[in-house]
Amino acid sequence: MGQGMTADDATGTTKKTKPSRKNDPEGTRQDILEVATEEFASLGFSGGRVDAIAARTRTTKRMIYYYFGGKEELYLAVLEKVYGDIRAIENRLNLQDLDPEAAIRALIDFTFDYQEQHEDFIRLVSIENIHRAEHMKKSKAIANLNITVIDTLARILERGRAAGVFKADIQPIDLHLMISAFCFFRVSNRHTFNLIFHQNLAAADTRTRHKRMIADAIVSLLKSEAAGT
Repeated sequence: MGQGMTADDATGTTKKTKPSRKNDPEGTRQDILEVATEEFASLGFSGGRVDAIAARTRTTKRMIYYYFGGKEELYLAVLEKVYGDIRAIENRLNLQDLDPEAAIRALIDFTFDYQEQHEDFIRLVSIENIHRAEHMKKSKAIANLNITVIDTLARILERGRAAGVFKADIQPIDLHLMISAFCFFRVSNRHTFNLIFHQNLAAADTRTRHKRMIADAIVSLLKSEAAGT
């Protein structure tokens, strides 16, 4: 009799048995992180429930604790993942292959689009700021992850100055703050901003205008000799 077949005692016919599910610990872990990201982004650390995460992942609370250790460890893993995801994609942009101005514009375009498309990331960062980063302080990984974007900007600025394209004496971390501030605000405050000013920040023409505006403003600043003095 072939593999996966059993005999029916009553009829003597054969039928297929359901194949056993292979153990996939990494797949299970990623599934838990994905659902936990949505849970904590919606309800915060205090409001998020491990029971709810377990129910949506078709696993158990005990299994989640087996993988992550506890609720706070799971929350930290979520924060490390969302920061790691954006930094990993930034590192694959191959900005070193572009001229300095094009590299800055490409990084701004990516940051703008990524933050708009990942509202959970914005919510998690906002929540952690409300709590004065009390959880993130316990993660060395997050600090190390975010060094990469500063290094990337430093190299672009160095190439731009060497080529005579950029003249501003601006620090990479200040530049990162400027880019992030505009992109982050559009998502974190979109609902109140829309209500107060009747401006749909998600509208295609508004998105295009804002993306061009922030890129032009940053490039103009970098080309200005007076900037940063």
